[in-house]
Amino acid sequence: MKKQLLLIVFFFSFFCIGIIAQNTDTVNIVTENISTLSEQEPVYIIFQGDTLFPLYAHFGPFTPEERAGVITDHLNSLANELTTVEDSFSIVDKFNYSLVFYKGFSLMSISDEDVAPLGIPRTQAVKAYVESIKTSFKKHIEHKSAKDWLINIGLTILTLFGLVIIFYLVNRLFKWLNHRLSQYEKNLKRKRTSLFRYLAPKGPDSFFIFLSSIVKYALIILILVLYLPLLFSFMPWTKGIVEQFYGYIADPVKFVLYGIWNFLPNLFFIIIILLIARYFVRILSYASGEIEKEKLKIKGFHKDWAKPTTNILKVIIYAFALVFIFPYLPGSDSPAFQGVSIFLGVLFSLGSTSAIANLVAGIVITYMRPFMIGDRVKIGTTIGTVVEKSMLVTKIRTLKNEVVTIPNAQIINTHLLNYSNNAKELGIILYTSVTIGYDVPWQTVNDLLLKAAKKTKSLSRDNKPFILHKSLNDFYVEYELNVYTRQVNKMTLLYSELNKNILESFNEAGVEILSPHYNALRDGNPSTIHSEEIPDAKNPVEKVIDKVTGKK
Repeated sequence: MKKQLLLIVFFFSFFCIGIIAQNTDTVNIVTENISTLSEQEPVYIIFQGDTLFPLYAHFGPFTPEERAGVITDHLNSLANELTTVEDSFSIVDKFNYSLVFYKGFSLMSISDEDVAPLGIPRTQAVKAYVESIKTSFKKHIEHKSAKDWLINIGLTILTLFGLVIIFYLVNRLFKWLNHRLSQYEKNLKRKRTSLFRYLAPKGPDSFFIFLSSIVKYALIILILVLYLPLLFSFMPWTKGIVEQFYGYIADPVKFVLYGIWNFLPNLFFIIIILLIARYFVRILSYASGEIEKEKLKIKGFHKDWAKPTTNILKVIIYAFALVFIFPYLPGSDSPAFQGVSIFLGVLFSLGSTSAIANLVAGIVITYMRPFMIGDRVKIGTTIGTVVEKSMLVTKIRTLKNEVVTIPNAQIINTHLLNYSNNAKELGIILYTSVTIGYDVPWQTVNDLLLKAAKKTKSLSRDNKPFILHKSLNDFYVEYELNVYTRQVNKMTLLYSELNKNILESFNEAGVEILSPHYNALRDGNPSTIHSEEIPDAKNPVEKVIDKVTGKK
């Protein structure tokens, strides 16, 4: 047991002696290095004539001279951009060196060997170095001359003026180009053999000018993207604006471009479906135009059906195209997209009940053809001329020049009179009634009514007017005059003229038109007929007095 304890003590003593010897060697090596560094000439960091701090040692493969050059370049680059010295310096301490940053920009690295000759801790020395840099930066900013600012402002204004000139030249170029393209497109459309006539969209807008506008705005955006960094590069406080702005839009643009790149295969499929649907619609539009012009005739298919039928088929074609396209839309499989689709469907179905009813009624009216645009009709209590007919409503201009909009569902649910249906062939019958006392022979009344009809203009002479004896009342007979006319749009004027002629004819003949409540019993009162129209309009008493006195 004693031998074992002696053996343990021996090995422990030997191990401690080795450690002490090793530490002594390390201290000697460090002391020798410090002595060597003390003897070596330092390399000073000089900025704008100010000596900031020394460098003594290598850092990796870099000599003190190389390190000093790099640090000086960093300081000069940073000083040109600064307008104020902000407290944005940061120090990162490592095991045997420290890193100095300004807003994430690396300025320099300081090792233990660089500060060993100073006899102070590395962290304290690095803080002193940073303070000397701040002081030098402040002096540099304060000593910037007004000349530099004026030069920068002048360069900015000159650059902005150059941008204005570029935009002016671009506008002039595209104005000239649009004029040439417009003339070229007109020449292409005039040529019957040109395929462009069938491919280009119809209408007053120029297809080439539309493409030219897209190119123009794309070019302007490209110029701005390339020119803005130059425009904002002269002023120190504006140098970071463009970079910051580009940073804000870079991620969304990358995301969008990446999404577009992945969407391209589906996009080609969608474009093919739309092109097929588009040219089906073009064929339908062409056939519809030929039917409306009566160049193409289909038995039993009226020309006024062409446009509404084309519109219905367009909706069906585009609906089928949308059904085929829907699975290829971005995010169509996502729950959010499906939820929005269901919400819109429910909203449409609940909010469009009356609209759907009017739409169905409009389709029924279209193919029933109860009236056409320009017809004189009576819908309910409204009389007028049809000025517009759509799938949802019908517009009528009344006799008082008022435009009344009637929903198609209301037209289906009420009675409708069309005065223009047979007007061109047979004409319509206008009728008016008069009441005459029993003392007047009916032959006389008939003659007077026919005379009034003959005096009325714009009546049809092919069909003779006729008279109906409608009723035999207590004190009078009701006669109805019926006349024909093809000018249904003048119905109101014709009624007015016909009634005026009836009144004149009866007054000239001395026949009274008795109202339904007029009492025909006489007690010596004068006749209601104007005296100037009847030669003997005196009452019986006056006649006796005149006979006695000898007056005529």
